[in-house]
Amino acid sequence: MPPHSPAEKIEKRLCSIALRRVEGPEARELFFLCQPLGEAEGGDAGAQAEAIYAAILGVLEAEGASFGSVVCETLFLRSLRADLESVREARRRALAAGGAPPHRPAITEIEQPPLDDGARLEVSVQAVLPKDSRLRVDAFEARPVCGCAECARSHGLRVHVGEEARLYASGLYGPGEDAYQQTLAMFGIAEDLLQQAGMDFRDVVRTWIHLREMERDYADLNRARREFFEARGIDPAPASTGIGGGTVPEGHDLCLGAHAIQTPRPLVRAAMSAPTLNEAMLYGSDFARGMRVVEANKVALHVSGTASIDEAGRTAHPGELEAQVERMLVNVAALLEGQGATFGDVVSAITYLKHPEDAARLRRKLHEAGFEGFPNAMVAAAVCRPDLLCEVEALAVLPRASESL
Repeated sequence: MPPHSPAEKIEKRLCSIALRRVEGPEARELFFLCQPLGEAEGGDAGAQAEAIYAAILGVLEAEGASFGSVVCETLFLRSLRADLESVREARRRALAAGGAPPHRPAITEIEQPPLDDGARLEVSVQAVLPKDSRLRVDAFEARPVCGCAECARSHGLRVHVGEEARLYASGLYGPGEDAYQQTLAMFGIAEDLLQQAGMDFRDVVRTWIHLREMERDYADLNRARREFFEARGIDPAPASTGIGGGTVPEGHDLCLGAHAIQTPRPLVRAAMSAPTLNEAMLYGSDFARGMRVVEANKVALHVSGTASIDEAGRTAHPGELEAQVERMLVNVAALLEGQGATFGDVVSAITYLKHPEDAARLRRKLHEAGFEGFPNAMVAAAVCRPDLLCEVEALAVLPRASESL
């Protein structure tokens, strides 16, 4: 039997919530996406945020949990400059009104406009509800190497699931005159957080990197990342997404998020691959196409940001959106199939579209392929090559018993 429940669509006042539950031996894990709808879409970002966070608290309460069980949030914002402060204030107000405990999850705030024109923001949430006790959480503050207010907010959250420790960190920025220097600096900040948590970078299974100027900076990111990984003997490289997105502080052009796992025994993990696309390292991008991780509570299949790439690493179907979506999903399906999984095992996804005016065409192709039935944030973002029009990342879950596969 699958470890997760069927997708559930919940409508609360002013909000729509797509929810997947994962039931494992140690905990229930929730993956959900909150979107404004109806009357809320006509409001400003603050009003939408207040409705969204009230709905988040309602979902958690229905599950017998509190906001203290949330381990990470991603806020996809239409405009950082116009909306960030009102969203932050509305979030604080809604959580206070709902009696949320003092708690600060790992938070990513990124300018990636939702494809729904009426939405000023969408919020993706992951929560962990241990079966035998309250969630054990340790917070670690990043040691900022610049004086900006956003760097002072950077932190990591270590949570315990059975004998396993997980670190969630996001919103990490590094100073520097160019993307190469900023990349090395932000990876160094992540490394410091890991060390505070008793881990090192070899425990990282997944990263997310947002670039303000994708075409300008992607090559420098890859050069710095390769240098960092080689210096520390990182092999295999983590699963990863490198995608365009506006970062909060004006003085930083890149933003890093990371997920690490540590167990008393060596972590069972393996890089995922597929016959339909080549390895990213062959064209200079140091990340695994996916990472299979045997956790205490589940088997997680982290599918990296995946686009319309062919077996030789070339862009397939330049300029043809429908064909690119098809090839992108063929690649994702092949990565999952290699692990005994299908789209039905996906519990969370993010789909990136270069041109938001193509949203209806994208949605139609996803529906035709059966890539639906789970939380899927669909946002506008620049992809790593000028001729790529879309990209998707996903998390799929298999039962813990599949460790023997």
